[in-house]
Amino acid sequence: MTRRRLLPLALSLVLAGGAHAQATVPQPQDVPYAPGMMKVEVDATNLSQRIFHIKQTIPAQTGPLTLLFPRWVPGGHSPRNGLDDIAGLTFRANGQKLDWKRDTLEVGAFHLLVPDGVTEITAEFDLLTATGPGQGRVVMTPNMLNIQFISTSLYPAGHYMSRIMVDPRVTYPAGWTAFTALHEDGRSGDTVDYENVPYDIFVDSPVYAGRHAKNIDLTPAGKPQVMLGVVADAPKYLEAKPEQVAIHKKMVDQAMKLFGAQHYDHYQFLFSLSDQMGGNGLEHQRSSENGVGTDYFTGWKEKQGFTDLLAHEFVHSWNGKYRRGKDLWVPNLNTPMQDSLLWVYEGQTQYWGNVLAARSGMRPLPASIDALALVAATYADNRPGLSWRGIQDTTNDPIVVGRGARAYLNYQMSEDYYRGGQMIWLEADALIRAGSNGKRSLDDFARAFFGVNDGEWKVQNTYTFEDVVATLNGVHPHDWAKFLRDRLDGKTGLAGGIEASGWKLVYKDEPNAYAKGAGSRGGADFTYSIGLSIGKDGSIGDVRWDGPAFNAGLGSGTQVIAVNGMAYDGEALEDAIKAAKTGKAPIELLVKEFDRYRTVKIDYHGGLRHPHLVRIEGKPDYLTPILSARR
Repeated sequence: MTRRRLLPLALSLVLAGGAHAQATVPQPQDVPYAPGMMKVEVDATNLSQRIFHIKQTIPAQTGPLTLLFPRWVPGGHSPRNGLDDIAGLTFRANGQKLDWKRDTLEVGAFHLLVPDGVTEITAEFDLLTATGPGQGRVVMTPNMLNIQFISTSLYPAGHYMSRIMVDPRVTYPAGWTAFTALHEDGRSGDTVDYENVPYDIFVDSPVYAGRHAKNIDLTPAGKPQVMLGVVADAPKYLEAKPEQVAIHKKMVDQAMKLFGAQHYDHYQFLFSLSDQMGGNGLEHQRSSENGVGTDYFTGWKEKQGFTDLLAHEFVHSWNGKYRRGKDLWVPNLNTPMQDSLLWVYEGQTQYWGNVLAARSGMRPLPASIDALALVAATYADNRPGLSWRGIQDTTNDPIVVGRGARAYLNYQMSEDYYRGGQMIWLEADALIRAGSNGKRSLDDFARAFFGVNDGEWKVQNTYTFEDVVATLNGVHPHDWAKFLRDRLDGKTGLAGGIEASGWKLVYKDEPNAYAKGAGSRGGADFTYSIGLSIGKDGSIGDVRWDGPAFNAGLGSGTQVIAVNGMAYDGEALEDAIKAAKTGKAPIELLVKEFDRYRTVKIDYHGGLRHPHLVRIEGKPDYLTPILSARR
């Protein structure tokens, strides 16, 4: 028999439960999906039970067909898409059910056999989203929802996802407003027909929809449209003051000035203000998903400013989406990604997100410097894990850890390429400014590296370590390969950018204004004194490895019941630390571990210590110009 006839036979044995045959998953090829365009229909009206119902129409040809559920999430850098959330998967052809079998290696692959004469099949399934935070992020509430098309569709194996066309349609709850980067092609009642797009653009174009919604124009003059689409738990949370909107417009304008180009035809921020739908931050080429609490506008404190979330995710349109590490680009979302360059993708985005927050006034200059003090202290004094692993190794954490909780975060470390990367790029910026007498800066790198090919967005422009080094050398000659490798591989500390910028890290007995304003949900932070953070109820969070509390035998998760014989509260522990500074007696804690109580004595006499940055007299100040608006 010929190979063409063997393939359906092998697949039929698999579908019949044969133990000796295993259909293979076709590898992606850069060819169009010849049978035609898929239709994906999402019913998003079942709010009470929090279920999306999906129906797909998939053109097909007679013979074997493998359909894939996307597993690797761009922006998540890991195979974290919720395959276990789909149920009721059924395939039909001409009204008749088709048998299918899951691949035992690629568990997101479903093999089936298309009967003779059939030109299309339908696939239906339910996406059972979290009904409470204990099951994962809540994405449907009575007032809003978040559709991530990456979780509401299958696609045929054997093709680059950019070569598979999709016709998307969504039915929303009556009267709701929906925001997405996709353009509307028409609507019938509450069903919206969106533009036909390639599958890679489809899954990169999520939706926020809500009962209470407002779209705020942030577009700079003469530039592609940028909109802030806000959904909220109640109408009152949508009310943004003109000066608040002006700050957000300035953030967009400062990004234009930084990069000098746009890599989108339009950009839609998706923004939820909710205590019900789970918060998030996830980048896309022409949009971003952003979720915070209800008081973003109504509880705004002028001196503390806004979070840098929107600025961070906006930067990703340039860094991470249009330009991304070469080993992160994949032809489809069931091909493993490699995260080795996340110190650029996320680390430099962390840097620019904070810079743009400062330059726009989203976070005023004093608050921005205070926020940086907390990061600097982390990498100067609260990452003992750097003794055994470098920032480079933490780029594997999305795959290794999947953002799970850590017992001793400071020692185990987790995705430190974000803020550790931020510190590396701060030092690089200061070095360029000093070496060029202030004539050049990392801004020049951003424009040269990310601001290329203005207006292009459908092509991902990848890069390597060598490309990063070459562009840095084009901005300012230096041994950048050694500079980066020394810091990434743990041969050099990460806090050098503070002094290189003309500032130094010091500790005082009061938190800085930003830390005090941000608060800790009723808890307290004694990381740099006795070496622990603690919740309102006395539950210990992270314990600094080899710090005073750790060396006294305390571990994370333990609950403090009393301090020096008095019932625990944060003020009591603070007073005990102050008193120990001038006394010889240790701090005595009564703690509870499971069903047992014991007394722990911490022999610490260094007083309260909280991070601050102060100027170094006589040294040029590069930090202030870094954080100041560009004209």
